[in-house]
Amino acid sequence: MNMNFKCKLPIPKEVKQEYPVSEELQKVIEARNAEIANIITGNDNRLLLIIGPCSADNEDSVIDYINRLRGLQEKVSDTILIVPRIYTNKPRTTGKGYKGMLHQPDPSQKPDMYKGIVAIRKMHLRAIQETGFTCADEMLYPENHRYLNDLLGYVAVGARSVENQQHRLTASGLNVPVGMKNPVSGSMNVLMNSIEAAQSGHTFLYRGWEVSTEGNPLAHAILRGYENHHSQSMPNYHYEHLQLLSELYHAKGFSNPAAVIDANHCNSGKHHLEQPRIVKEVLYSRRYNDDIRKLVKGFMVESYIEDGSQKIDEHIYGKSITDPCLGWEKTEKMVLEIADRV
Repeated sequence: MNMNFKCKLPIPKEVKQEYPVSEELQKVIEARNAEIANIITGNDNRLLLIIGPCSADNEDSVIDYINRLRGLQEKVSDTILIVPRIYTNKPRTTGKGYKGMLHQPDPSQKPDMYKGIVAIRKMHLRAIQETGFTCADEMLYPENHRYLNDLLGYVAVGARSVENQQHRLTASGLNVPVGMKNPVSGSMNVLMNSIEAAQSGHTFLYRGWEVSTEGNPLAHAILRGYENHHSQSMPNYHYEHLQLLSELYHAKGFSNPAAVIDANHCNSGKHHLEQPRIVKEVLYSRRYNDDIRKLVKGFMVESYIEDGSQKIDEHIYGKSITDPCLGWEKTEKMVLEIADRV
């Protein structure tokens, strides 16, 4: 086998014992996560806004950004529930490039997985302690999920992972909302199958254990656009796409159709400044069609302190080193406009 086994890493239980959740913080997490779940189930009519950097590359700037969201949340609490993105893993199409804080807690240094595990847990803990927000992260590696599972309020399964059996089965055992992104191909059949799998119970192998799950009723769709046969970005947030998804949910017999609209990625063609416009169009569709209003539970937006993106060696505070993000001033304006339009 062409692998160099460098060192054995601690299991999640050991890391959790070293960086524990206090009883007081546990109550904060439970209360916050109940709010998020109530929006997905339709028991709360507010919009979910999952928002933050494309990838969390620097603890101080990420926490600074989330503290800004805390102040903004107070202004829109009647209509919007904000869930910050702290994405600690970054999927790479070819495997090259920055893979997130789990791999490189310092993007300018070599990968160090143990330091990465500690860094991402400390960052998620700090976010809850300072702001009361439980945050969203992508489940890029199902076997690593338990290093953070007691801290998260929302989990996303990415477009390149959603067809993977282990991701679907692991999602079925989580107790928080899991957004299943449509695959890169845009296949709605694949998307609906992934949601059905995540909502069903299973028995499977996980971290060396035989485990069983009862299914996760909070699993739902994320529409993020897709690529056509010419590798061109194509949107799937328009009225007819939302109407189709609603019909597919009903045809499958799901009792709770739910979707989050990703305003970036292929929906925007990675033109980050298009995100506010996309959100406004979907809000209009919600007002026009009651089925779409019930379907669309919220939005996913890539946003940071500074507009755009930078190279890793530029070191501009609060600016993405992966996909371009919406800057803070534009973000604040967009969120306040959403609150006025809901």
